[in-house]
Amino acid sequence: MVELFQVVRRWWERDPQKAFYARFCPDTLAEVEIRPMKKRDLKAVAAIEASAYQFPWSSNIFKNCLKTGYSCWVAEAYGEIVGYGILSLGVGEAHVMNLCVAPDKQGQGYGRKLLEHLIVVAEKEAEMIFLEVRPSNEPAIRLYHRLGFNEVGRRKDYYPAGDGKREDALILARSLIPSQSKNAPEGGR
Repeated sequence: MVELFQVVRRWWERDPQKAFYARFCPDTLAEVEIRPMKKRDLKAVAAIEASAYQFPWSSNIFKNCLKTGYSCWVAEAYGEIVGYGILSLGVGEAHVMNLCVAPDKQGQGYGRKLLEHLIVVAEKEAEMIFLEVRPSNEPAIRLYHRLGFNEVGRRKDYYPAGDGKREDALILARSLIPSQSKNAPEGGR
């Protein structure tokens, strides 16, 4: 059985249509491990951040997130860190501080897996989860909407943009409290 798995894994890694399969046949998504971020991961995390954003967080910000005790996670596939998520928890609320997938790994389901994991973590301590996103980041907005987030506000001039300009942030939120209608007894009033 292990030998068959290795053959399939080698085939998968060489498949030039991997992104296609991951997008349209998500059950074929490579095994991805979501695990706590470690100090040794900071170099890879900072490299992904720098490759994905025009105005990236510094490696010191990530180091401080670990030191402060934020809920920091990495997604690892085939021994390679492909993304990360950082969540703050407190006073019944959770806030996705940063969620990023390496540009060459986007569109393969890793962002969804990370966000689903952050939601599960948040459900243990919070009633509501929030995040900010650039209005120009349409793929991320689509993902957030698919996972139940709704726009609840806007932060004016929140993000730096090119030429010294600023871009607003959409504030999205999702309730983590199970719907009362789901828990209502059948035949109840």
